[in-house]
Amino acid sequence: MTALEHDRYCDEIDKQVQQLRAVVTSGADLKATVPTCPDWSLERLVRHTGGALRWVDHIVRSRAQDEVSDNDVPHFEGPEEQGDPAALDAWLAETGASVVEAIRAAGPDTPVWTWAWDRSTAFWARRMAHEITIHRADATLAAGLPYEVAPEIAADAIDEWLQIVEFAQRTMPDDAASALRGPHRSIHLHATDAPDGVNAEWFIELTEEGLAWRRGHEKATVALRGPLTEVLLAFYRRLPPDDGRLEVLGDRELLDFWLERATFG
Repeated sequence: MTALEHDRYCDEIDKQVQQLRAVVTSGADLKATVPTCPDWSLERLVRHTGGALRWVDHIVRSRAQDEVSDNDVPHFEGPEEQGDPAALDAWLAETGASVVEAIRAAGPDTPVWTWAWDRSTAFWARRMAHEITIHRADATLAAGLPYEVAPEIAADAIDEWLQIVEFAQRTMPDDAASALRGPHRSIHLHATDAPDGVNAEWFIELTEEGLAWRRGHEKATVALRGPLTEVLLAFYRRLPPDDGRLEVLGDRELLDFWLERATFG
């Protein structure tokens, strides 16, 4: 599946950082529990997201060929001040500008360490765009604010997750995704509001040999239908499938089985 252009991911990281900063400075309670990550407060979520961006920034700038420890990343944990939205915002602004500059300057083909199938900066550009896109959803839910995402980013985030589950099945025998192997069953995702030029339907096959998927409209064991943003959030377990904006057709137990075991993100 073809991903988006490198510069498009860089632009999206920058946009998502700005939008996350807007949540931080909105007057939201930084101590509020994040409903989709109940062990975290809103502030802890923001620090986690910024720390991930700083970690990738360090990997790209140093052209690391081995995994980097959090302890080696300057200002990974964020500002010393706790509960201070201005300090958190300033740290996040600096973080976003730095990582976008590093990834954009490196281009997509620079060899660096990653944990996945693609050992290049292209992987990190895409991964960080989706990482912050989903965690911004967590933040807006905690703050009670509206959430939207560009259709092409939402669709590509679903593609990437499917690739990650596929990778986990191939390379991580103890991962929860291994339980998705079994008798042939299938899942269809159908975004009902995708604009022209965005193919936002997926057909996912679960077989004894492993996961296979493709974009397209095909009859499946179970289908999840609704607006693209809501389909994305449900697939990332940020929204329940029985949310009123979504519709489940067919074997609901299979969809739940998938969501319990495709646990990345």
